[in-house]
Amino acid sequence: MCGIVAASAASNIVPVLVEGLKKLEYRGYDSAGLAVISGNGIERIRSVGRVAELTTASASTQATTGIAHTRWATHGIPSERNAHPHVSGSIAVVHNGIIENYESLRTELTAQGYVFTSDTDTESIAHLIEATLKDEPDLFKAVQLACQRLVGAYAIAVIDHDQPGKVIVAREGSPLLLGVSDTGNYAASDASALLQVTRNMVYLENGDIAELT
Repeated sequence: MCGIVAASAASNIVPVLVEGLKKLEYRGYDSAGLAVISGNGIERIRSVGRVAELTTASASTQATTGIAHTRWATHGIPSERNAHPHVSGSIAVVHNGIIENYESLRTELTAQGYVFTSDTDTESIAHLIEATLKDEPDLFKAVQLACQRLVGAYAIAVIDHDQPGKVIVAREGSPLLLGVSDTGNYAASDASALLQVTRNMVYLENGDIAELT
């Protein structure tokens, strides 16, 4: 079962993301990954196997905004190319759930020139949001518009290198909650992932979209 951790805080959030993923290991997964906003753009680290491998790979990474994910394969085999986060242009996305109309979105976006590098339904979300940003530059509004095109169940978290310091999250059918603290704001698919930083939780309802800064 997939898991999400996201954070926007005043200090380095990489340890929070990794520790959050460790708390979600009980759900089962076949790959893990994280993406953060760095000075060079989106920095993404993915691995097939245990979160411990991701811990080692991200040891020197520092950032104040990022998203992380553990994946249980639904679309596409367990592999690094299918692991989340998925990137399109300046954005990165993690996703729990199943997008039922991803094939039609994939066809539409391919016709617009987007190149798919995975077999997942999630990559369609990434390209759809990136395409929406061309007409609606505000990330919150772009995610809101893109979600109106999605059919199925989802919990998503999105970051944009061009709009640093914020994470946009949305929920429809898959669990997602927020963690609020004095030093940062967080999101996760399970409260256990955020107990390390806060016990102040806000549970999102279906259709909710939130901006974390």
